[in-house]
Amino acid sequence: MTGPKDLDPSSRRIMIGEELRHARERAPLTQQALGERLFVSGSYVGQMEAGTRRILPDMAIRLDEILETGGFFVRHCTKANVSKHPEHFAEAAEAEALAAEIRQYESLVLPGLLQTPAYARAVFLAYQPTAPEPAIDKMVAARMDRTRLLDDPTRPLLWEVLDEAVLRREVGGPAVMAGALRHIAALARRRRVIVQVVPFSAGAHASLDGPLKLMYFEDAPPLSFVDASGTGQLMDDPITVNRHQLSYDLLRADALTPRQSLALIESVAEDYAHEDHGPEA
Repeated sequence: MTGPKDLDPSSRRIMIGEELRHARERAPLTQQALGERLFVSGSYVGQMEAGTRRILPDMAIRLDEILETGGFFVRHCTKANVSKHPEHFAEAAEAEALAAEIRQYESLVLPGLLQTPAYARAVFLAYQPTAPEPAIDKMVAARMDRTRLLDDPTRPLLWEVLDEAVLRREVGGPAVMAGALRHIAALARRRRVIVQVVPFSAGAHASLDGPLKLMYFEDAPPLSFVDASGTGQLMDDPITVNRHQLSYDLLRADALTPRQSLALIESVAEDYAHEDHGPEA
């Protein structure tokens, strides 16, 4: 069979997840029973079967032993784990591509799914000021590839909550900021994304310690992702996910309404545009 050679890593994971489900059912084992033997939760097994979680090398070895699959998972998981995204974010990006709904809070920069090429370039140059231009180009291209999720008019449902600091922090200069905020406003106006802004006047809020992403799937349990500089953690523990969901709900309660938020975003964009043009002579 030659078909899998042409599959991208995400498609490979879905295919391998199907094989995992069939092998588990032949065993026969429930997701919970297999998870206990792998020292993970049953929901983690479900996410591997759905393709939303990677099967890591040591996990592949254990699966072949437990399910007696003759080295299938060891052979196939290496290619399936190839990613164009940074290692700490790769698994989250792959899950994002399969999500039916994404809810996210950002405290310092515009969310990657809403960035323009110019904004993304400014972010990557700030992170890696000595990186050669081809490396920056590659990172920008990977980020813009993620934004193709929004080409579908309805899926995934995307709900973004932004701290006002995201709008006020000038990334790349006034022209870049004006373009980036107008892009978000256009997405909101055509009802492709719901955007709310937590204003400075809200004071302390439920996610002062940083950004937060929640992802929901049609055939797998929800995931939450938290990240910091050069690191990130994808979590499926129901207690943790529920706690993050509560934090997100509290953020939405503190935020301006979507209509008020859109007005603020467009107003700040105009301020940047005017700053870029400078005062009239």
